[in-house]
This record gives sequence, C-alpha cells and structure tokens, in this order.
Amino acid sequence: MTPRPVLNRTLLALTGLVLLGGGLLIITAGLDLYSSRNLAPPAGWPLTTPNDILLSSADRVRWSHQGWWWWPAVIAALVLLAALALWWLMAQLPRRHPGGIPVGGSPPPEGVELRARTLSDAIATEAGALPGVQHANVRITGRLAHPRAHITLTLTPQGTPEEVLNTLCKGPLRTAHQSTGLSPLPAEARLRVTAHKPRRAE
Repeated sequence: MTPRPVLNRTLLALTGLVLLGGGLLIITAGLDLYSSRNLAPPAGWPLTTPNDILLSSADRVRWSHQGWWWWPAVIAALVLLAALALWWLMAQLPRRHPGGIPVGGSPPPEGVELRARTLSDAIATEAGALPGVQHANVRITGRLAHPRAHITLTLTPQGTPEEVLNTLCKGPLRTAHQSTGLSPLPAEARLRVTAHKPRRAE
C-alpha cells in the first residue's frame, strides 16, 4: 500500500470521527441526556437542551443584506462539498479484482487458473528489472474475463519514458498475454521520476 492511500484513509477516518462526535453531541442534547443523566456538556457547546437552537434569529438574518443569491449559493456550496466527500469515500474503497484468471483462454484447460496477485507480482518483477526502472508496482482489477493492469513505474534519472513504455509493452505485458491468453491485457501505466539532487560543478 502506497503512502497516499494510507494518508487519505487516515484523514477520512479522522473526518468521520469528528462528524460522529458532533452527531452524538446533538443527539445527547435532543434527548435531554445532559439533565437526566447529570452529564456536563463541553465548554462552549450551544446545544445542551432540546429547546436550544444552533443558529439564533440574529445569526440567521446577519447575511440577509447580501441579496437573494446568498443562501442559494451557500446551499450549493454545501451540496458540492457533500458530493466531493462522497466521491472521496468511494475512491478509498478497494476496487474489485478478479480472483483467478483463466490460463490459455476461457474456459481454462482442466480448470487451470492464475491468481491475480501472482500475475501482478510477476509483471512487477519483470517490469522492475527493465532498464531505466527503479521500482514497479502492479495491481490487477476488473472482471474475471476482462482484467486490467494498473502499473506504476518509478524511473531512474537516466530512464526515458518512451523507451520504458516500449520495453514494457514488448516485455512484461507481452509475457502476460502469452501466459494467460488474454488478447491483449489492457494496461494503464503511470511514470514517476526518482528525486535526485543536482550535481554542483567543481
């Protein structure tokens, strides 16, 4: 797992905890649990009884002089924010990946199948050994009959993207095609360059 998905899921978990905590505080006030259970509300929290309101009349009319467009714009911004949060959540969910890929076509001869993880590891190992490639990461997603390879290559400072892509297609991807009989194996490649410090002229 790369650091970026870990960071995204950590931020998503923290956001969920904050929203959950706020919801519990609102429910506690709505059920009047502070009084019935002798609980102390957080300092400065405005909702402590069922009769309390979050926005007073003064707060609601504070921006009325902005014009008719103000509240529709606020609502649209909140809807957009909710849509982006939902998209962010869906992006963190693991993509469906095939369990076993038929070898030699479909149906495979005598039930022979290749695990998707095994195929991705084999492609990553061969791609990582290509000239100009420092590291390779491969994931196989999609349906059983139509898998797709997602390849991330970290290039060395001497690596050329065009040459690396050509050798990737003629090497690891062609080998995967010959091993599984998939015609051809769709692939998405992302290239990164190793960070290096520039040399100073002496």
